[in-house]
Amino acid sequence: MKLINLDHISACPLMPEVKEVMIDAINSDLHNPSSQHKAGEEAAERLEIARENVRTLVGAKDLKEIVFTSGGTESVNHAIKGAAMANRNKGNHIVTTNIEHNAVIRSLKRLSGEGFKVTSLPVDETGRVNPDDVAKAITEKTILVSIMHSNNETGTIQPIKEIGAITRQKKVLFHSDAVDSVGVVPIDVDDLNVDLLSFGSNRFYGPHGVGGLYIRKGTRIFPLLEGGVQEHNKRGGTENLIGIIGMGKAAELALKDMATRSSYLQSLKDHLVASLPDYLDEYLINTNLEHSLPEMLNISLKYIEGESVMLMLDGDDIAVSTKSACATGSLRASHVLMSLGLSHADAQGTIVISWGIDNSKEDIDQFLASIAESTKVLRDMSPLSRDNPGSD
Repeated sequence: MKLINLDHISACPLMPEVKEVMIDAINSDLHNPSSQHKAGEEAAERLEIARENVRTLVGAKDLKEIVFTSGGTESVNHAIKGAAMANRNKGNHIVTTNIEHNAVIRSLKRLSGEGFKVTSLPVDETGRVNPDDVAKAITEKTILVSIMHSNNETGTIQPIKEIGAITRQKKVLFHSDAVDSVGVVPIDVDDLNVDLLSFGSNRFYGPHGVGGLYIRKGTRIFPLLEGGVQEHNKRGGTENLIGIIGMGKAAELALKDMATRSSYLQSLKDHLVASLPDYLDEYLINTNLEHSLPEMLNISLKYIEGESVMLMLDGDDIAVSTKSACATGSLRASHVLMSLGLSHADAQGTIVISWGIDNSKEDIDQFLASIAESTKVLRDMSPLSRDNPGSD
């Protein structure tokens, strides 16, 4: 049976056009883009074509504002650590939220051990931070605010534009982890008022292991990787040219097709949300349906563990997840869901469904039938289920 991939948050397939340009690049035996001879100049030209496509996708004004990286995690680390260290003479305070990706959390933990102070703000029950809370948290020692654009477990989108207006007025650097948003929904760095924006190729049908960091012109930031003068002296090391070429093509396609893709993905989401009551009872929707990505839904199933549901769906050749792929293997309940006010038991009963343009309404229907059966089997065995004889 063909796999139904409803775990696009972990892995989107490469677009055929992206595969084609990457294979062509491999067959062309491209040289090092930093070399000064003709072969190097040809490679550099391919690199800059990709950079132009990525620049356009995020609305940057200058090609030099785009720095290619090994992916979203490196981009986040570079933004946070690089900005903090470069601006340490101005202060040592950083503001973030309780629902950030581990790349943000662990970067800030490292900085905390080096004398930086971190304020982590709560979110409301819908998963959004209040911009007024951000404004109140900023002090004269605040040098950076880092708040994700959309959450990697719920898909809920934050009020980044409003927060950016606050940081702009207070002259504080603003970074947003937009790994799960760029290429999925429209992103314009000027409209959002961000100084730093992290993103990854694989979320918009490009290759894994390549990403980017937008650095607004004039922003003080230290390199994360020091070595050569690549990436306008912002990141040492020979670029992953094959991956970057693929990312550039994926960016071009994402921008061209975004409206069509978004409409289609939202139609699948609407169908899924409307159909859930026909297949399931006693579940929670943890995604803010008014402010969220069009291709993601987070639900909690009462009385059972999401991990068990995921494994049963896997037996039916349906791939979903229970949390961020980067947190897989942890037995702890999701910090994101606990921040929304869920009980430990409900947080452990979570399933994350994320679909793509390669999915169909029939895939959603097959998932619904399968999860309904899986949920029934598991609840029949669960001592927590109210329908189980002998339970409270």
